Amino acid sequence: MASVFCIANQKGGVGKTTTSVNLAAGLAAQGQRVLLVDLDPQGNATMGSGIDKRALTRSVYHVLIGLASVREARVRAEAGGYDMLPANRELAGAEVELVDLDARESRLKTALAEVEGEYDFVLIDCPPSLSMLTLNGLCAAHGVVIPMQCEYFALEGLADLVNTIKRVAANLNPDLKIIGLLRVMYDPRMTLQQQVSQQLVEKFGDKVFDTIIPRNVRLAEAPSYGMPGVNYDKASRGAQAYINFGAEMIERVRTL
Repeated sequence: MASVFCIANQKGGVGKTTTSVNLAAGLAAQGQRVLLVDLDPQGNATMGSGIDKRALTRSVYHVLIGLASVREARVRAEAGGYDMLPANRELAGAEVELVDLDARESRLKTALAEVEGEYDFVLIDCPPSLSMLTLNGLCAAHGVVIPMQCEYFALEGLADLVNTIKRVAANLNPDLKIIGLLRVMYDPRMTLQQQVSQQLVEKFGDKVFDTIIPRNVRLAEAPSYGMPGVNYDKASRGAQAYINFGAEMIERVRTL
């Protein structure tokens, strides 16, 4: 059975998609069978995996409203070595259409159940809001990986996200737990980032991943070439960090 994890944070611009795409590639590089689900109507994870969102005939939108199965809608992200359930702007319409459907918050979970045996990891890239799409991701997942920058406002948003996860666990998905916090875009030269990083470790202990993702130009360049940073420049500090993070995730799943 696959381990299903949401990559979530209600704050925008914290590296959710970068983390989703590169973690998928980092896990695939270590022999894991991975499915990446793009739940963001912007389709950035889809494009960053080398898949043209404008050319899609089926997407996660069709899966959510019952017009296609995961097997019919998934595509192979050759650039990263994993399977992809892609998204495009059509997904924005799912917000409205899901309101009238039965079991609207668990439709992704039901769809993924058919293919869970085919993967070791299913990663879900959530949009930066608590929407019906994010709720579907949280209901389908066993745990949440929270990427965050080591800045003051990120700490403020983290408290809201933790409360949201607790509410979903209490009412919709009792299996849901926080797997860990991932420090991203980290610059050790900045004193504030060092202080916030230390505060996170003191407050959350072993919930904070040992791996730290540095601020790295090669990771930022990679999406414009339709490739995960892990595959775009394997020698870069960012790529090495995500490969290490993949190894840490595999180890953490074994100890859960």
